[in-house]
Amino acid sequence: MRELAAAYAEAARCLRAMRVLGRTGEGACVDELGFLGVVLGNGQDVGGFVSAALGPLLEYDARRGTHLVRTLGAYFRAGGSLIRAKDELHVHVNTVVQRLDRIQVLLGRDWNEPDRALELQLALRLHLLSGARDR
Repeated sequence: MRELAAAYAEAARCLRAMRVLGRTGEGACVDELGFLGVVLGNGQDVGGFVSAALGPLLEYDARRGTHLVRTLGAYFRAGGSLIRAKDELHVHVNTVVQRLDRIQVLLGRDWNEPDRALELQLALRLHLLSGARDR
């Protein structure tokens, strides 16, 4: 029953977002709307968005004690500069490269494409704003 209620809430958020976008009569799912579903849909499921975007990294870090979420955040804050990211993280540049390779394995090859990178950056910001500690 819980799953049904969650699915209904998700569908309602998508519907509200589509109305805001002026796309009445069309359909879209959460995967298609990404962060816009959270922003435009008046949804409270920020945690669900963060989990959908960063879940594999959060789980990997929790299981292995790694710092992939922190590395991703540093990489984006550094504007994609490996040198500046390694300086922020206080690790060797090869460590940053290895971590980014692992991030690609976990998130997929498109993790650094503009649309996906924007979603990941928003998820990172929401994750930190929700009180999560940056590992």
